[in-house]
Amino acid sequence: MREILKQLYPAVAALILFTVICGLVYPLVITGVAQMIFPHEANGSILTQNGHHAGSELIGQPFSDQGHFWGRPSATSPFPYNSAASSGSNLAPTNPDLTTAVSERVRALKEADPGNNQPIPIDLVTSSGSGLDPHISPEAAEYQVPRVARVRRLPVEEVQRLVREYTEDSTWGILGEPRVNVLRLNQALDTLSLARNPENQKVDGNGTHTPQS
Repeated sequence: MREILKQLYPAVAALILFTVICGLVYPLVITGVAQMIFPHEANGSILTQNGHHAGSELIGQPFSDQGHFWGRPSATSPFPYNSAASSGSNLAPTNPDLTTAVSERVRALKEADPGNNQPIPIDLVTSSGSGLDPHISPEAAEYQVPRVARVRRLPVEEVQRLVREYTEDSTWGILGEPRVNVLRLNQALDTLSLARNPENQKVDGNGTHTPQS
């Protein structure tokens, strides 16, 4: 028994020591450092609008009304942009379901803006691998400018200026491609539209301005 206790004591002591270090001290230190150096990112990169949380700039949202820019399609289940179930469609290029989904998205874009004859950017009709992509390409944003400007009763040039202003360069100039954060762009659009046409706006439950017909 004495020999067992002799071996058990250092094992229990090591368990308690590493539990305190790895389960308490380390998380507290990392959390504290993150809050001091990257508070916005550490708290979820949450964007606000009119005093309300509008969402995270790292997770896409299902904008569907014609007065907003639309994001990249999401294949997460049971609903789009479900951050608890990040996933892609996993459909092969030869899968007829993928062809059907793309065709439906193309039709929706054409119906929303029948006079637009520009080629439809691929990221507007295909979902990302994560299903949570908050960005679209500058080309995808430019494609939607005529529709958004018409519905918002804004000059096309002003909406194009917003797109250019909210186009982000590659990270450190070498990682990724130029991109546009859809939520940030739509927030700026809401602000501009409200300033230009206050009588045609309302504020919904989450503080987002939506155009009136």
